[in-house]
Amino acid sequence: MRLLRIVPDDTKFDFMRFRRVSFPISAALSIMAILLYFLHGLNFGIDFVGGTLIEVQSKAGAADLARMRSTLSELNLGEVQLQQFGAPSDVLIRIPQQPGGDVAQQAAVGKVRGALGTDVEYRRVEVVGPRVSTELLGFGIVGLMMAIVSILVYLWFRFEWQFALGAMIANVHDLVLTLGFMSLTQIDFDLTSIAALLTILGYSLNDTVVIYDRIREMLRRYKRMTMPDLLNISVNSTLSRSVITHVTVSLALLALLLFGGQAIHSFTATMMFGVVLVGTYTSVFIAAPILIYLGVGTGRDSLSAPDKNKP
Repeated sequence: MRLLRIVPDDTKFDFMRFRRVSFPISAALSIMAILLYFLHGLNFGIDFVGGTLIEVQSKAGAADLARMRSTLSELNLGEVQLQQFGAPSDVLIRIPQQPGGDVAQQAAVGKVRGALGTDVEYRRVEVVGPRVSTELLGFGIVGLMMAIVSILVYLWFRFEWQFALGAMIANVHDLVLTLGFMSLTQIDFDLTSIAALLTILGYSLNDTVVIYDRIREMLRRYKRMTMPDLLNISVNSTLSRSVITHVTVSLALLALLLFGGQAIHSFTATMMFGVVLVGTYTSVFIAAPILIYLGVGTGRDSLSAPDKNKP
């Protein structure tokens, strides 16, 4: 069993010492992510901007993307995107929204069929109109905001307002950095990306609540311990659990990223960044130390008497 133990049970890392570094770094990264969003934007998928998605399979083996791209570029349909996914013979073709409504969109599908001829087999054709795409984007944003507000209300009743505000700041930090990553890499932002953001919120919140629950337990047990020491003990006591969960999720996401194919690439890439690089870091270096600045355990740092119960 000791061979499988990643983190010892009696760690004594001084995490709170790094708060003077982690806060400025996170603030700078958040500002950069916001600037990226406004300057570079997101690469909205067909779900949100409308258009047509055509899934084809080459009958002659591996698909020649260069030839297909050259053929479709001559149709003057805008920026047609081709992506290989799954088997080498499978290709996703994305046609942007055409001026002229549904009639023009169907005509564009006909042009693609005529250009590719009988060399490919058409597996799926999906058309998303501009009205539907706008509604999907609106519903996605509303769903994300409702999730954040629900989390705030739950934590307000479950703990105290300082804990709720701390978790909210941590969650917004995760969302901002993840959106900055998506803007930088220009991976597709579609409905699966909304699902990824909600999953990142849930993962980060779960880790944060575990640490907060231990902090509340320690606040009741050690009345005269300074807050930095109390927070360090709380984080260290949950570190083994956090690392094991983190490694398990990371391995599963890595497998999906490498072998899941192009169809779920944006979802797994977003999850990999949000969970592996942001979620666990936020719980330890943002959500926990921010309680010091929110006034949790006010007056503990000014106590000079030693704590007889301090381990």
